[in-house]
Amino acid sequence: MSTKPEPGVAAVNRAMSILKAFEDSVEGMSLTDLMNATGLYHSTILRLCESLEHANLLKRLDDGRYRLGPYALYLGMLYQGAFRLQDYAAPVLRELVKATEETGAIYIREGDDRICLHRMVHPRTVRMHVREGERVQLELGAAGKVLLAFGGGDAPGYDAIRRKGYAISLGERDPESAAIACPVFDIKQEIVCAVSLGVPRYRFDQAAFDRCLPAVMQAATTLTRDLGGDATLMQPPHTGSRVPAPRR
Repeated sequence: MSTKPEPGVAAVNRAMSILKAFEDSVEGMSLTDLMNATGLYHSTILRLCESLEHANLLKRLDDGRYRLGPYALYLGMLYQGAFRLQDYAAPVLRELVKATEETGAIYIREGDDRICLHRMVHPRTVRMHVREGERVQLELGAAGKVLLAFGGGDAPGYDAIRRKGYAISLGERDPESAAIACPVFDIKQEIVCAVSLGVPRYRFDQAAFDRCLPAVMQAATTLTRDLGGDATLMQPPHTGSRVPAPRR
């Protein structure tokens, strides 16, 4: 059985696997440690480590162990200085709103509240009105449930949210509103924000939920991958929920 070839340059991919092996290393790694972590041969690791050391991405200690070098820190500082969540969020929300014709938003947690960091609306006659910068009680709404559940909360229902990868809300913050929200993870697999889709309650029936959930999951998947996280949780097939019919 043939295996799928790695994209890009094989030597660069191997070098990156060595750098990634240091994620859980505090005291450094020996050549044997790197062999066990990467599955590469001793001679291959030695050659790649010499190149990485030359680029100041690795530093070899007196006892033969390796640690990340100063240029790795410099690259991290450059990334932090240039990083703006909005640069990643805007195209994701645009696609979400285009696919669903509803209101998309990004929420972050701040203390006991959640704040709308970014939002995008579809030009429909009846739509959800969400303002950027708006502060909402954390326990209310789908986005708040996601931020709490994946932030270590242990309230009833949070295990189901963590298992399914999403939360829904029906008239919690506003009796006329409903929402679906999914988590977005960073490279450490920690929650960064929640992607939320707001829908007027009278439009949020089972058919709307079944149509919108994959779009919200895809938005969270794209943003998670953009931030270096693992989006496996949001991959289909999605576990559905039963949505009560809205009152007319």
